[in-house]
Amino acid sequence: MDYNYLADLLYPNITTMPEDMEARYPKRDLPEGAKVTRIAPSPTGFMHLGNLFGAITDERLAHQSGGVFILRIEDTDAKREVEGGVETIINVFSRFGLSFDEGALIDGEFGNYGPYRQRERAEIYQTYAKQLIREGKAYPCFCTEEELAAIHAEQEACKADYGYYGKWAVWRDAPIEKIEEQLKNNVPFVLRFRSEGSIENKFKFTDLVKGDVEITENDKDHILLKSDGIPTYHFAHAVDDHLMRTTHVVRGEEWLATLPFHLQLFKALGFKIPKYCHTAQLMKIDNGNKRKLSKRKDPELALDFYHAGGYPVPCVIEYLMTLLNSNFEEWRIANPNSDIKDFKFSTNKMSVSGCLFDLDKLTDVSKNTISRMTAEEVYDYVYKWASEYDKDFADTLSSDKDYAIKILSIGRGGNKPRKDIAVWSDVKPYMSLFYDKYFEVIDEYPDNFDKADIKNTINEYIEVYDQNDSQDEWFNKIKAIAEKLGFAPETKLYKKNPEQYKGHVGDISMFLRIAVTGKMNSPDMFAVMQILGKDKVIQRLKAMADKI
Repeated sequence: MDYNYLADLLYPNITTMPEDMEARYPKRDLPEGAKVTRIAPSPTGFMHLGNLFGAITDERLAHQSGGVFILRIEDTDAKREVEGGVETIINVFSRFGLSFDEGALIDGEFGNYGPYRQRERAEIYQTYAKQLIREGKAYPCFCTEEELAAIHAEQEACKADYGYYGKWAVWRDAPIEKIEEQLKNNVPFVLRFRSEGSIENKFKFTDLVKGDVEITENDKDHILLKSDGIPTYHFAHAVDDHLMRTTHVVRGEEWLATLPFHLQLFKALGFKIPKYCHTAQLMKIDNGNKRKLSKRKDPELALDFYHAGGYPVPCVIEYLMTLLNSNFEEWRIANPNSDIKDFKFSTNKMSVSGCLFDLDKLTDVSKNTISRMTAEEVYDYVYKWASEYDKDFADTLSSDKDYAIKILSIGRGGNKPRKDIAVWSDVKPYMSLFYDKYFEVIDEYPDNFDKADIKNTINEYIEVYDQNDSQDEWFNKIKAIAEKLGFAPETKLYKKNPEQYKGHVGDISMFLRIAVTGKMNSPDMFAVMQILGKDKVIQRLKAMADKI
């Protein structure tokens, strides 16, 4: 077979050579040890935790080494692409604070190694495909869907491995005359890789996450270019990662099965093989068993779930980092106020088996992370979220920003900050007691207290309340009321002789707290009263006294 003739016959319009592409995309001038990584999602309109999981790994490996982080759009499957899919990808990554050094934009791209949309790189792929044909490493296949289905059925009947190989690779050694006849009749073809592998052979490969893994050679003649000249993921991966000078390929462990073919491709093309990092799958506990997160079953897999639910971006990133690196939590405890980017990310600390995703744990991480934010940071985050999901609340916040920040400042800072807020949707109910339009009495007084004592407490307090009191003076007045009404002025006195008292000073505080805040549990009551102001406090106290 004259392979040069076959190459020109199949792709007559391709006049470029691999050396032209090598010159067009030269090796990068980067510091020693700098890593080049890429994230290559498909524009299907659905962005999930796995995308973010891998992207964080890519970003950290690249940026902490002084390297390059690329956004490439894998749009080779036109059937799966949805309108606005690229915009969704870019907006989601932007929302999560991932900064790319080059790659696709919503209406363009930036960088010297593009195009960054795979469908725009057809000439590049076909250049290398044509070279493989010249070297006898690829050939055309004219099988119809019906013929491929018949092969599959035959393999199923004799319990053979599925695929195009061996006696089922019917076009592998077809004569040139037969190929010419098909082309003359405009029969569409795909280009297949001519595998020289055997499932009898195994070899070891070192993955940066999995360690040493044993791999069986690929013996299948997989498709390189589809009938429209656009590559499969496999071929595009090899060509793009070589020309973009990717040093580390981060992807989910479900791609391990394709590694034998990908290594085969890199070698056949004469490319240096990048380092591979196959990340563990995200799992959850369901009815006592671990299973992979599912798009169909688990709404928390979709990244939109966190945005709509008001999970703060830093908290989601923080939690995912605890799954990505086993030593992150220990580092965070030792460095509670440090920027997350100060943490030294390492593939050596990544989980080899499935990572257990737990929404309750995320909530805990979120509370801790928000508690370390300033009131101004919380305000900015909440206002932005509410502007999209609760316009009325956003308008309320912006009507008096200073007032809102005072509220959010309660219990913030110090060694033991309050942890009332886990998601931005928690903020409105948390702040509602400060706004008449949202205020309501939620909790009722316990039945074991005499209503007369509750009413007397409120009336006594109205008589002595002074907004200018210090916190000690404020609390001493509450203690005095407790003692006057037969309640212990100190909790320890009540515990020592409970039969001598109706209750203790904490109960008196609770009577006032429900009247002023509508809740048994609220932020520091002294701070609440200072922010509400005397008129509002007295108004609520009187309203409650009238109801009892």
